[in-house]
Amino acid sequence: MARLIRNTAILAKLEATYGVDALPTGAANALLVSNLSISPLSADSVERDIIRPYLGNSEQLLGSRHVEMGFDVELVGSGTAGTAPAWGPLMRAIGFAETITAGIRVDYTPISTGFESATIYWYDDGVLHKGLGARGTATLDLSVGKKPVISFKFVAIDGGISAAAMPSTTLTAWRVPQIVVDANSGDLTFDATHATATAPALVGGQQYPSQGLTVDLGIAAQFQSLLGGESVPITDRKVSGSVQLDLTAAQEVTFMANVKAAALTSLGVQHGTVVNDRVMVFMPAVQLTEPTKAELNGSRMCAYKLRMLPASGNDEFRITTSF
Repeated sequence: MARLIRNTAILAKLEATYGVDALPTGAANALLVSNLSISPLSADSVERDIIRPYLGNSEQLLGSRHVEMGFDVELVGSGTAGTAPAWGPLMRAIGFAETITAGIRVDYTPISTGFESATIYWYDDGVLHKGLGARGTATLDLSVGKKPVISFKFVAIDGGISAAAMPSTTLTAWRVPQIVVDANSGDLTFDATHATATAPALVGGQQYPSQGLTVDLGIAAQFQSLLGGESVPITDRKVSGSVQLDLTAAQEVTFMANVKAAALTSLGVQHGTVVNDRVMVFMPAVQLTEPTKAELNGSRMCAYKLRMLPASGNDEFRITTSF
C-alpha cells in the first residue's frame, strides 16, 4: 500500500539540555507547516578504495552523519496580546531571544551567546525521523500577493529512525494569516524609529510603494563532528534581504546617492489588520547595495539588495507580534 506524503506530522520542542531528546508530543508541540523537505541521512562517505587484481568498486563507509529538515510556517500572531505565537520555539532554536511584554507584545531579537536548541520529530506516514540539538536559519517572505511565511532550515544530530504510528496533533494555536496586499499591509517605511516601550509602532519616516520585502537571516549553523561531542553550533549571522520600490525620478537619484555613500537607514513594515495577529519587522541600520532596474507590468521599479547591520549589537533584525 502506498505511503502518502501528506500523512506527515512534525513536532518541535526546545531542549532543556543540548542534544537530549525533549520528547515533543502531538498535543503540545505540533507544527502547522508547508513546503516540506528532509534529508534523513546527510553523511560523509569514505571510500575504501581497495586495490585488487581486478577492476570495480569497493564499498563506501559512512562517516559523520546528521539530519537536515526544512519547512515553511505562516507568519501570524498568537491571537492574544503578549502571548507567544506557536512558531516562537523555532525562532529560539535559530538564535533569537523571545521577550514577552505581558498583555502588549512579543519580540524576537537575535542573540550572540546562550543559544537554545530543539528536538524535532518528523513522522512520515509510518516512519519517525528524530533530529536532536537542532539549530538552523530562516528566511522571511513578505512579498505582494503571497501568504507571509518564515522558511526554516534546520540541521540536527541524527537521533535515529523507527517505525511509528502517526501521533494525534493539536493545531488550534496556529492562526490563519492574511495575504500580503495593500489592504492588509503598510508601505515599507524608511528612516522611522521603532517604539519599544509601549504598543508597537513605526514612528516618523518616509513610506514607499513596493513589492514587499524578503529577508535572509543568514545564520551559520553547520554540523560539527567531534568524538564525544557532536553538535550544531551557531557561529555567525549576516542578515540580508531585497526590495523593489516604486520611486519617482528624484527619489531614485537620492537613493543612488545613498548607495554610493554607503549610507544607513532604518527599514520597517507592519503586516496584518487583525488585532493580536499583527506582525511588524524592523531593522535599524540597513545599507542598500547593488541597485538594478526592474519592471512591473511595464512600469519602472528600482531593486536593491539589503545588508542589515547591528546598531548597538544584537538588534539588526526584530520581529514584533501578537499586538
